[in-house]
Formats: sequence, C-alpha cells, structure tokens
Amino acid sequence: MRYRILIIITALLLPGIFARAQTVQKLGLDEAIRLGLKNSKQLQMNQAKIKEASGRLSEMKNNRLPDLKVSGSYLQMANPKVDLQLGSSPQSASLLSNVKVDHVVYGLASASVPLFSGFRIKYGVEAQKYLLKATMLDAATDSQAVIQNIVSAYCNLYKAGQSVAVIGESLGQSQKRVQDFKAFEKNGTMIHNDVLKAQLQESNIRLSLLDAQNNMDIATVNMDLMLGLPEDTQLETDSSSLQYPADAGSMDSWESKAIQNRNDIAAMQAREDAANGNIKAIKGEYYPSLALTGNYIAADIHKLLTVTNALAGGIGLQYNIGSLWKTKAKITQAEARKEQAVIGERMLSDAIRLQAHQAYKNYLLSIQKIAVYADALNEAKENYRVTQSKYDNKVATTQELLDADIEQLHARLNYAFSKADAMAAYKKLLEVSGTLYQ
Repeated sequence: MRYRILIIITALLLPGIFARAQTVQKLGLDEAIRLGLKNSKQLQMNQAKIKEASGRLSEMKNNRLPDLKVSGSYLQMANPKVDLQLGSSPQSASLLSNVKVDHVVYGLASASVPLFSGFRIKYGVEAQKYLLKATMLDAATDSQAVIQNIVSAYCNLYKAGQSVAVIGESLGQSQKRVQDFKAFEKNGTMIHNDVLKAQLQESNIRLSLLDAQNNMDIATVNMDLMLGLPEDTQLETDSSSLQYPADAGSMDSWESKAIQNRNDIAAMQAREDAANGNIKAIKGEYYPSLALTGNYIAADIHKLLTVTNALAGGIGLQYNIGSLWKTKAKITQAEARKEQAVIGERMLSDAIRLQAHQAYKNYLLSIQKIAVYADALNEAKENYRVTQSKYDNKVATTQELLDADIEQLHARLNYAFSKADAMAAYKKLLEVSGTLYQ
C-alpha cells in the first residue's frame, strides 16, 4: 500500500518537475548582447590589460616625484687601531691610543628632486599616455568583435529554431499523408509502391528533424556559454530582433565611416604618437640631468666620535658622456619602430577599405536574396497547390506530389534563413564601419 501511494505521488509530481525543467527563456538580441558583453572573458582580459597600462603610466608619472632614501647600520668592530693624524699633542695621542672602538652606528637620509632630465620624463609620460589610449581602443575593437560573435550565434540559434519548427510541421503533414495513403491502399484505390514512397519521404523528413534538433541543442549550449547562462537553459529567439534597413546607402559613405570610426586604426595612430614620444625621450639622453639634493647624516663611533644634525643640501649635476655615442643606436631602433607603425597603419587602412566593400556587397546580396526567396516560396506554394489539384484529378503522380512538397519545405527554410542572414550581414557592415553599438 505504501509503495502504491509513493507511485501515485511521484506520478502527480513528475509533470510539474518536467514542466519546470523545460521552461523556455525568450531572448531578444539586445538582451543577448548585454549578457554577452557582461560575461565575455575576452573583455575581462582586456580590462586587466587596461589596468596594467594605467599602472605603467602612473609609474612613469612618479618619476617626477622626489626620491627619499634612508639607510643605517650597526657595525661591531674588532679592536681597530685608531690614528686620527690631527697634529695633536703627545698627551692627546696617548689618550687616543687607550681608546678601544668596539662598535659603530650611523644613519643616512638622502632626498633628490629632479629639476631637469633632458625631457625624458616628460616625453616618457606622453608616450605612455598614447599606449594606454591604444590599449583602450584595442579593447573597444574586441568589444565590437564580441558583439558580432553574439549576433552570429543568435542568428544560428534562430535558424536552428526555424528548422525545427518548419521541418516538424512538414513531418506532421507527411505522417498524415502516410495514414491517408494506407487507407487508400486498404480501399484498393492506391498501389503499395506509392505508400512506400510516402513512407520513405516521412523517414527522410524525420531524419532531417533529428539533425535540426541536434543543431538546435548545440546552438543553444553555445549561446548559453557565451551569455554566462546555465548550459541547460532553453532559449527562444525573438523574430522582431531581425531588423535591417532596406536601403543600404552608398558605398562611399560606409567607407568614410570605417576610416573615421574604426578603433583599430585609431589604436595604430596612438601607437605612432607613442613612438614619436619615445624618440624624443631617448634623445633626452644627450642632455645632463639636474636635481635638487639634500642629505642628513648621524653617526656614533663608540668612545671616539659622535655626529648629529649633519645637514647638507645643494644641486647635483649628472651627465653620462657615453650617451654621445650610445644613444644614436637607440634612436635608430625607435625610429624603425615608428616607421613600422606608419606602414602598419597604411596596411590596415587598405584592409579596412576592402572589408567595407566586401561587407557592403554581402549586405546588398542578402537583401536581394530575400526578394528572390520570397518569390521562390510563393512559386513553391503555387506549384504544390497545382500539383495537389492534378493529383486529386489523377493527372499527376505520387512522386510529383512528394517532390512538390519537398520543394515547398526547402523554399520555406530558405526564406526564413534569408532574414537572419540579412540581419547578420547588416550587423557585419556596422562592425566593419566601426559603428556597431557605438
């Protein structure tokens, strides 16, 4: 009796548990992008790189601040011989000879404030500012790439969902057709071979549905991982997110936007500016360094000498004569790095123009395909209607009816996919032009 009650309770609870496990979360494209940016590991890595570059800039700025060093020692002496050689009297010399110095204590504090360093600090800070800017622009470029990846994954998920829905509907129609054909065969109005053809088509559609469901599962897991959601979260795309303008505009306008707005070319320009600053900083090695210095000394030589409040201050001048022949090689290397940055910027500019042309042409093609697929779908529907009418009037064969049905299925899928492809192509055009969720 107890087991019977347990079975009844389990039977009552399972439907609720299954319903909760199969909860589907509807997801718009904007929400997907928000979650993707929030959970992107690539963008988290970029934030760490920005912190590192910011730290290097702070380190460079700190070179303007004074240096303060403090040192001290306690030394145990091993019976040293002390002879001050101060021209003292024999009596004082006799007294000194009896002094035993067994330890020494001293302390030293020194401060230095840079007054002039040949502009090395100034241009070093300037160069690091540009490098920080370049790092931030690199992060912005990666953000655009992450968004585009999310858009592509969203489109794949939408297309997978459409495949499951359309093929599933076609499978239902095919199963009903098989039942009708079996009934016709039983009544003697259809041959068995035609029934086999309908059953073969049903099996093929069932296999297609299995593939579509498998693709749906993979696309869902991919999107879940990308958005930071649990892997078993079921997602439903929003067809209203597939927005794209019918008018693509002119190629020249998109190319101009790309040159003006692309973060990667701005990053190259920032690195070129940093290279200029680095060259100026290295040339500063030709100049001497000037600093304001100060020292404090305190010492105690046991039973012999005590020094306190020994303050000293002044201006210190330092010049490395070797820089006259060593700095030239450093300048040559720095100028070569600048030249590489300039050439790299030109190469990137050419690549951006090519990318803009490709993205623009692909978007125009995707818009044109939508119109073609729409016509093809209408034609496939009309062809199926006519073939069905002919079949009912014994004019068309069973194979012609089945072929018309498959052509209609393919036309429906192609039309559904074309909308997602057009949206993805438009987003790609925005990414290439540097205006994707700017």
